[in-house]
Amino acid sequence: MSGRELDAAGITEPALRASYEMCRRLNASHGKTYYLATLLLPAAKRPYVHALYGFARYADEIVDDLASTLTEAEKADELGRWSERFLSGRGDDGVLPAVFDTIERWDIGLPYFAAFLGSMRMDLTVSSYETYDDLMKYVYGSAAVIGLQMVPVLEHPGVPRTVVEPYAADLGIAFQLANFIRDVGEDLRRGRIYLPVEDLRQFGVDRAHLERGVVDGPVRRLLAFEIARTREIYRAARPGTRLLHPASRDCIETAFALYGGILDEVERADYQVLDRRVSVSGRRRAQVAVPGLIAAFAARRRHP
Repeated sequence: MSGRELDAAGITEPALRASYEMCRRLNASHGKTYYLATLLLPAAKRPYVHALYGFARYADEIVDDLASTLTEAEKADELGRWSERFLSGRGDDGVLPAVFDTIERWDIGLPYFAAFLGSMRMDLTVSSYETYDDLMKYVYGSAAVIGLQMVPVLEHPGVPRTVVEPYAADLGIAFQLANFIRDVGEDLRRGRIYLPVEDLRQFGVDRAHLERGVVDGPVRRLLAFEIARTREIYRAARPGTRLLHPASRDCIETAFALYGGILDEVERADYQVLDRRVSVSGRRRAQVAVPGLIAAFAARRRHP
């Protein structure tokens, strides 16, 4: 499958193909929902989406997945060295050749990547956010820029990029907030909380309350509030789908359904997110993805 995608994209140089394949494996292993939506894109576009995901995942692994082997200071040093190589254009290891190639082919702004790395650095020093506005400063770099990076790859014929970008940023934010709601317990165990402290206070909850692991009335009301706000952002982002190239729309519509399904599953689980990780079932993913795939094939025939 990956070889066919690379061939379709005209990526022939062996070392570059290997870098793109590494990105694809990271996407398939760690971003199952994201990867499934990516499959609805034309084959020639998928390697570039894998590369953007690979960049984000590789940086995230330095911050979180190496926690058992590195101290916070060592992780900061490693992230700093890797960021410097990337931002100076010197990196030729791992995912970086594919990322550089994607940036050049699609004219993606380097400041978006710098903002993402800035948010990753925040994860090493910041464990909570007092206000929603404070959280949004982090989320811009961790999520909004992901949507902004995707805009040129998805294409938007006849529509200025500046018109599409606000919708793309909102979609990235909504995806991130849904993950925060799903992962409250998991993030707590890493020493972080991504729900604004002012929201916790409003519903009579604090960090110690959440760490008890009991989903009581105040916690349910807090999570219901966060879910409602996230759905408002999803609704604000949705009209942007119609501005994209027809062959890209079904991918994004499917992502809407799958990530929005995370919020549905949290509600279905009675908000029990403190001691488990709620997820969209494989059956539900298939129910969403198969119609999307059929629609995507039809769109490709109409708009080759």
